[in-house]
Amino acid sequence: MAVRRAALMATSSVAGLVLLLSLKPHHTTLPALAGTGPGAATSSPAPGSGRAGHSPTSSGGGATGAFTGAVEQTPYGPVQVAVTLSHGKLADVRPLQTPGGDARSRAIADYAVPMLTREALGAQSADIQAVSGAPYTSEGYMRSLQSALDKAGA
Repeated sequence: MAVRRAALMATSSVAGLVLLLSLKPHHTTLPALAGTGPGAATSSPAPGSGRAGHSPTSSGGGATGAFTGAVEQTPYGPVQVAVTLSHGKLADVRPLQTPGGDARSRAIADYAVPMLTREALGAQSADIQAVSGAPYTSEGYMRSLQSALDKAGA
């Protein structure tokens, strides 16, 4: 009887875990969130550029250049990314700051940031899924990415 009970509990636990992991988180459209919160930064235009944090080239096919997102504060440290656009297409996302105040925060950021970067490049936007186990890093990354894209006018 005890063996059956243990088997039933193990099966139930596995089934519950599978269901939990299969749920997709509800996320809000990021343009409405960009520029809000404690880490939101405002910037003034750089002389002669029209916008801060980038070096644009007009190409007729969308923005081209490098754009730096706002520094977003998380409970575990700041997150900031820079993007490179080529004719309006997201060509590269580079993390400038990631949480790293302690070993666990560094490990989470080292795991999550490459996944977020792949997602952003694939989606060509900041409308991406958060990485499981890294909600604060994910949110900071998406907000900073949206900030950079807003500066680019993308």
